[in-house]
Amino acid sequence: MQSRPSPHRRPGTRPGVLAVIALGGVVGATARLELAQALPVTPGQFPWATFWTNLSGSFLLGFLLIVLVERFPPMPYLRPFVTTGIIGAYTTMSTYLVETALLLEDGHVATGLAYGIGSLVAGVALTYVGVTAARLLPERHRQERR
Repeated sequence: MQSRPSPHRRPGTRPGVLAVIALGGVVGATARLELAQALPVTPGQFPWATFWTNLSGSFLLGFLLIVLVERFPPMPYLRPFVTTGIIGAYTTMSTYLVETALLLEDGHVATGLAYGIGSLVAGVALTYVGVTAARLLPERHRQERR
């Protein structure tokens, strides 16, 4: 007979996993801040910092998920640290949506649509490119890890 999960804790949530996600979040958010400071945004202009952050994060997520899942033995903390922690904090869907809404609301319709649609299309495409690039890595790397 299986025991029932505690009503106070989600099944599968482990404090160690949450800790590595938080630690990865510090790394990812710091990297995003550095990029945002390097590429300041002028109101009404194309928000390049968020655009490049989200696109590079899309590529990295596709690439690293394949590498971590298909090339490395299972490691319970590495994938959440890198993907959910670092890349999750590095990329920013909320800022992307707010910036798109502000551009549209402030009458910069062409810029807002280009940013909103361009980010979405390019992000999906770069995720695919990342997945494909990771799968093109030579097989010998997989054998060395076993």
